Amino acid sequence: MIFASVGSMLPFDRFVEAVDGWAAAHPATPVTIQIGDGTYEPRHADWVRIVPHPRYMALLERCSLFVAHVGIGSIVQALETGRPMVMLPRLASLGEHTTDHQLHTAARFRDTAGLTIVDDVVALHAAIDHHLAHPAAPAAAISTAAPPAMTQRIGAFLHGLPAAS
Repeated sequence: MIFASVGSMLPFDRFVEAVDGWAAAHPATPVTIQIGDGTYEPRHADWVRIVPHPRYMALLERCSLFVAHVGIGSIVQALETGRPMVMLPRLASLGEHTTDHQLHTAARFRDTAGLTIVDDVVALHAAIDHHLAHPAAPAAAISTAAPPAMTQRIGAFLHGLPAAS
């Protein structure tokens, strides 16, 4: 199953339409898209506007491939669950965001294992096809817990205590 998400900030109709187009060409593969407030409503994939966080995480943990915008929250959550990702950045020039910060995020994470950044819809379709034809082992999930030394230092700071060395 493919889970795709635009995040929770702004519409990303180009992305939703692209993933729905892929789903139309691959009806045997289940696709669920979280579409946010966009105007395009998928015709070939299951969709929901906003997914409550527990359901979002359940979809993420069940999917074989996570397809999303290049949002740092999406990247971190996919890394936490060890899911392979295909990501398309939003572009300010197309009115998909107010800045091109997702291009900077894409540049920073482009070489991350388990993460494929694409630059357009054609490459998005090709990357999805590639991931499904050649499934990789799940990426090593990152820890969701802070190291004990870090939490101790934060606790000391919050309580006005000297930091332990």
